[in-house]
Amino acid sequence: MSAPDRPLGDPVLPDLDLIESARRALSSIPGQGCVGLAVSGGGDSMAMLHLVAAVAEGRPLCVATVDHGLRAASAGEAAQVGQVCAGLGLPHEVLHWQHGVVAGNLMDAARRARYGLLAEWAQARGIGAVLVAHTADDQAETLLLGLARAAGLDGLSGMRPRWQQGGVWFHRPFLGVTRAALRGFVQSRGLWFVDDPSNDDEGFDRVKMRRALAGLGEVGITAEGLALVARNLAAVQADVRGLVAQAAASVVVERAGALQIDRAGFAALPDEVARRLMQGALLWLSGATYPPRADALARMVQALREGRAATLWGCRLVPRAGGALLLREPRSLGPEVALGAVWDRRWRVTGPGPGQVRAVGAEGLAQLPDWRAAGIARAAALVTPGVWHDARLIAAPVLAPDEDYCATFTAGFGLFLLSH
Repeated sequence: MSAPDRPLGDPVLPDLDLIESARRALSSIPGQGCVGLAVSGGGDSMAMLHLVAAVAEGRPLCVATVDHGLRAASAGEAAQVGQVCAGLGLPHEVLHWQHGVVAGNLMDAARRARYGLLAEWAQARGIGAVLVAHTADDQAETLLLGLARAAGLDGLSGMRPRWQQGGVWFHRPFLGVTRAALRGFVQSRGLWFVDDPSNDDEGFDRVKMRRALAGLGEVGITAEGLALVARNLAAVQADVRGLVAQAAASVVVERAGALQIDRAGFAALPDEVARRLMQGALLWLSGATYPPRADALARMVQALREGRAATLWGCRLVPRAGGALLLREPRSLGPEVALGAVWDRRWRVTGPGPGQVRAVGAEGLAQLPDWRAAGIARAAALVTPGVWHDARLIAAPVLAPDEDYCATFTAGFGLFLLSH
């Protein structure tokens, strides 16, 4: 749909809930820094753009559109979003997904690329939170996709209202609002938006679920109802995460980016708590988006219980007296990055520079004659971040504290377990 933009005007009564959702979204983000908006140009995200702009009350907003480059019209649509933003007095940038032929699941690859680009954009501009416009319909479709896969609790708990990626918090403030309500908001005001033709392509599983959801309305199963089911299951999921976090606090110690696990304490945990604890540890260490396969994860749990070495998901399990050390596998570490950027998906090293961040490694330990004074196992020390200038190690802030350089995690292990 294309229509000239015009001011919002006074919200009519049916839109009060939408206005309040936008206001709550902004008030939930601490501080007064810029809030990011991910706006594709579709009806949902354009409604979010106008709603949040209407209630910002001086809070700075920054807008980004990801051009996936999969349709000829996408560049023009992104430019049109920029024109709307200019009319609202908001800065706007287009983020381009550079890709060749995409093998495998196109929608999944595009989603990963989209959030990766948005996280990089936000990091570079000091934006701590980005809003995205998923709706109750998206939540319901996600639940149906989980049912089709015979998923467990995690797969049926739907989309998270908020999550962290690359040091940036993403928020979904409209998960309780239907797509029709947001579309109605922009349509009733003649505001511009575009319908992506891929939304009607039944080659995509999500589109099939969208069609199925329309038919389920005849038996009283609605997007709002399924979104509520997902919310109820998410509440149970949060309780389980709390139990896992409590277990981690009693059997796991994080040091120098590695996890020291008490074997007897771990062996005493209920199977599901142990499984989730191992899964969370692997995801935190590797920075991976998805967990390993269930059978591989079960073997890793068993290896820890039996005191055996094992590798999985770019991580090593190293037996030690009374327990084990779970840490990154050197060959799986991320590439070198500039100071201030996220290295290996979870470390951020800051300092005066110049320098590049990569693993300390054996070469770096050779330049740190006193590194053992830190009391850190060699296997863990090797994979800590170092600041390098060519072949010279400038700093190793984890092994040798330096007032000029600091190494921190994008999210600590305990917080990660509660949010994943």
